[in-house]
Amino acid sequence: MAYDNLGAAVSDLAPKRAAGHAASAPERSFVAALWRRRAIFAAIFTAILVAVVVALVVLPVQYLASGSVIVAEQEPGDNNASGVWAQKAGDPADMESQLLVIGSSRVMKAAIAAPGIFDLALEDCAANKGVGALLEISGRPSICDKIKSDPDSMIEYVQPRYSIGNVGRSRVISISYRSTRPEIAQKMANALIVAFLDDQRETLSSGRRRAADWLWAEVRRLDGELRDDDAKIQEFKRKKGLARGTNALIDSERLTSLTQQLSAAETTRAEAAARLEEISANKGKGLADSPAVLASRSVSDLKQQLTMVEIRLASARSTLGDLHPALRELERERDMVQRRFAAEVAGVAAAVKRNYEAANSLVGSLKAQVAAAKAEVGDAMIDQGSIDTLVHGVDIKRRQYSELYKRASELDADRRVLNGSTRLVSMADLPNLPYFPKRLPFLAAGSTLAALLGAAAAILRDRFDKSLRGSAELAASTGEELCVELPYQHGAEQGKTFGLLAPKKQNLPLKPALKLAERDDALQRALFDIYSSARIGDAEGSRIVAVTSPAHGDGKTFLTLAFARFAATMGRRVLVVECDRAAPAFETALGLEGGPGLFEALDATAPLRDCVARTATRKLDALPIGASAKATPPQIGMRIGTVLQATRDYDLVLLDCPSAETLDARLVVRHADAALLCARAGQCSAQEVLTAMEWLTASGGRLLGLAVNMVERDEPAFLRRLLRVAA
Repeated sequence: MAYDNLGAAVSDLAPKRAAGHAASAPERSFVAALWRRRAIFAAIFTAILVAVVVALVVLPVQYLASGSVIVAEQEPGDNNASGVWAQKAGDPADMESQLLVIGSSRVMKAAIAAPGIFDLALEDCAANKGVGALLEISGRPSICDKIKSDPDSMIEYVQPRYSIGNVGRSRVISISYRSTRPEIAQKMANALIVAFLDDQRETLSSGRRRAADWLWAEVRRLDGELRDDDAKIQEFKRKKGLARGTNALIDSERLTSLTQQLSAAETTRAEAAARLEEISANKGKGLADSPAVLASRSVSDLKQQLTMVEIRLASARSTLGDLHPALRELERERDMVQRRFAAEVAGVAAAVKRNYEAANSLVGSLKAQVAAAKAEVGDAMIDQGSIDTLVHGVDIKRRQYSELYKRASELDADRRVLNGSTRLVSMADLPNLPYFPKRLPFLAAGSTLAALLGAAAAILRDRFDKSLRGSAELAASTGEELCVELPYQHGAEQGKTFGLLAPKKQNLPLKPALKLAERDDALQRALFDIYSSARIGDAEGSRIVAVTSPAHGDGKTFLTLAFARFAATMGRRVLVVECDRAAPAFETALGLEGGPGLFEALDATAPLRDCVARTATRKLDALPIGASAKATPPQIGMRIGTVLQATRDYDLVLLDCPSAETLDARLVVRHADAALLCARAGQCSAQEVLTAMEWLTASGGRLLGLAVNMVERDEPAFLRRLLRVAA
């Protein structure tokens, strides 16, 4: 039997079967990015920490033996400390030079040349092969083999193992050597200490003498040059008349004053020119409306007075008629005020022109004065610059003369005390405790490195993720006015977790998700924004709205049912129509019994009254897909118009369409007043949304707005609780 569903009206259905928020963009801060990519952070952090623990177990133990010497110490028994000693004791450059001498290849070679030290270095190399063992396995010569064939290459091996540095801010230098065997570390450190002390006693005395001789020769040369330069300066001053040196200062002050006056005059001229240009531009429209003219107080008063007279004239004309004698008096008063107003406007325009001409004349005069002053300053500055250059050169030579004389005197005095200026503090003792690796610092450094690398990987992954995170970026790329966010609905079991250990978010079933949505204020505000934009009930509003998405799984069915419930609670009669035959969900979500539905209504195998089901929500009816959905070809879009014409009793009809890429969705959109596009945060990109919008527009649909579904906050749950407690 065939039923006429085109002319049927759906109303007064007997109970047959029972059953969002526009937010700010998610934060892209450091903490927010870490929280979004916490799985990547945890994986990298754990992997690096495990590698650190393995390295702590595998790496060989290193021992460090340390000795020390003191530099620039006063001679024993000499209580009269000279200025040279005081300067040496606090001179950091002297300490740095000693550090460089100790670490030089010359002193290193002297240490290795000591009896038995070369053999100890070979033993240390054999005991600490490390990478050398891998080189031997691959057939390449190791550093130990290179040392045996070329003894000079021993410096390359031992130099990185020595540690040379001063102790704090003192004059003590620490000399250390690290090795896998404590006795080798002790003997190698002592060998370098002895070599340095011998080098100081044998070589530095002759070097100081040669340096002092050269410095005294430089002092004598500078003394002669200073005398000649002083004579040249005095002769130049006498010829140029710059003995007092005041011309350049006076001219500079005069030029500065003229420049300031010129700047102020140009500013005044620019303001006058702007007002004059404004008046000239408004001549065609009338000078009375020019802002420059209206800025005059008298013009404003006359314009207000003219307005009041015209109001009185209009009132008298409407009250007394056009022929009353009182109107003539008011008209004469109006004409008089208009003449005064026109005269005042012309006066203001003329005054502006005069001000501009005066300012322009002043600017020209000041420019001529500034040009003349610049020429005078240039001449004076040339002479003054010449004398300043000579004086500056003499000052540099005087400072150099003073420094050289002081240094030469110091070297002469230092030669007498140099033999005892560097002494041994202590030789290296046999180390008992390992120097590397130390467990706590090693683990702390590894944890820090793991945290940094994990954070860097999480931030980079988050930065290059092109999926949507909120409505702000979607609104910016599409330009849509309506772009709302629907927050992610957490289940009760998920809300009890601490936050950091929370499982990866999963989709809740539609039925519990809809219950949670009714208690979510943010989602309800988003639905209200959609409801307001739809203008339900208005002549230009959207009564039939198709809900679709760029791809499957974006939450369009949840949005359809949540919006339908919201509109029903607002007092509207709502019908939801299930058009997605690939994923029917109305019967489970709304608690409906199986029976005929949309496909039976389209095929006219059942009356529309029997296909529409009343839900548990007041004023909300549903038209599920029907029992014969799988057996019917997908022709919903071409035949749904017959069903929609019979829904005229409903204030709002929501069509749950398949994804926008399907043919059904594009055909259904043609029969709807507007389309609502839903995209899932973290899964759908802005480009996919733009493509879906182009499909809908090309199909003849009008876009109502965009909704970003399942938007999750970027801060962890425990942090939100802390913020609420603090507030």
